[in-house]
Amino acid sequence: MARQLRIEFKGAYYHVLSRGNNQNNIFHSDEDRQDFLHILADMSERFEIEIYAYVLMDSHYHLLLRTMRPNLSKSMQWLGTRYTRRFNLRNLQSGHLFQGRFKSIIIENDAYLLRLSCYIHRNPLRAGIVDRLVNYKWSSYPFYAYKKKPPEWLKTGPVFSQVRAKDRQRAYRNKVQRYSDEKESLWEDVKFSLIYGSREFLEYIKETHLSLNKNGELPQLNQLLKDEDQQALIEKAARLLDCNIDFFRESGRLLGNNRDKRDAILYFLWKTGRCSNQKIGELFNITYSSVSRRVSHVKAQLKTSEDCRIKRIYKKLNEIIKV
Repeated sequence: MARQLRIEFKGAYYHVLSRGNNQNNIFHSDEDRQDFLHILADMSERFEIEIYAYVLMDSHYHLLLRTMRPNLSKSMQWLGTRYTRRFNLRNLQSGHLFQGRFKSIIIENDAYLLRLSCYIHRNPLRAGIVDRLVNYKWSSYPFYAYKKKPPEWLKTGPVFSQVRAKDRQRAYRNKVQRYSDEKESLWEDVKFSLIYGSREFLEYIKETHLSLNKNGELPQLNQLLKDEDQQALIEKAARLLDCNIDFFRESGRLLGNNRDKRDAILYFLWKTGRCSNQKIGELFNITYSSVSRRVSHVKAQLKTSEDCRIKRIYKKLNEIIKV
């Protein structure tokens, strides 16, 4: 089984999921679930992990958390090993309990926590286990939706900070109830099944935490850093705009319509999140810093209320070329 790419740094937010081996149950009783929560509390203290939300299903669990140290893999391995040992003793079993390695999605910042907590808390409803979430006691939902005091290790503050209402519990309940309409839009912001956030965050992660050397055992990294098709994408955009990429590369300073077309293509490529600024610079024969400046220029133009040429050019690319 190929390893999942792990990105770890101090203060990182994660959505973590782990399933039972061969889709078997990892919880046979309430005693199992209670023991898992005790171990989760120990992990939170021992490894300096802030837990924001959780749900325990029969065959898997979800966690929403933040690591105060770059130690996600170490802490999750400890959690899985300790729970497996105690589960096997209690249930007279042996062998692996979990299905390989846990899955994790790194989250841009606390602004995304509210939507993810809603997704996590709705799991029992989607599975048809309960008709009302209040009837499911093995999740952190009651601590958010009602005035139930959370355990010390469950930090509700960061999620509640995103709820703008006097009665935060009522507002949270309403948010979760409406969330079924937002589920698809949530996953539109997940890149490569690895990163939940903006294109800018994706670019930041690529430039600061990922090696450019491909690793055959990490297909996510290979996909994330894949750039073999970028030349074809640029040429397709050039044909659509009736311009010459070689002219852009060979010219010193571009002006007017040529510059706007080059910048629109450059920004379009940057928005796909498939290339670093350095790679884009190589493709257009400009410096890394020039790429950053041109991206900032286009972003500013797109935000203005005025109709301008570069906005029309970019809109044309975005509507016709699907990536």
